[in-house]
Amino acid sequence: MMKYKGYTGHVVYDDEAKIFHGEILGIRDVITFQGKTVDELEQAFKDSVQDYLAFCAERKEEPEKPFSGKFNLRLSPELHAKLSVQAKLNHMSLNSYISTVLKTAL
Repeated sequence: MMKYKGYTGHVVYDDEAKIFHGEILGIRDVITFQGKTVDELEQAFKDSVQDYLAFCAERKEEPEKPFSGKFNLRLSPELHAKLSVQAKLNHMSLNSYISTVLKTAL
């Protein structure tokens, strides 16, 4: 993982093309970068973030913020009910309870 200005890049190595390529995580816009060396890859990542921010500014749009902390989760009604009961038993909101369970799972 790479980090720059709050954005996180995920990198993989393509052994056939002999190149690293990556994508910025946590936003809907698709921002990619690539390089043949680590230094090239790091610079390409930073350049891609800078280009994205400049593009948004040029269009007078707010750049998407990665990982806002909000996401929609679809559950079966049965699981939703069980989680709600457990949250209540633990004197927690459903959101706090699910957050705690997820942290524990990591």
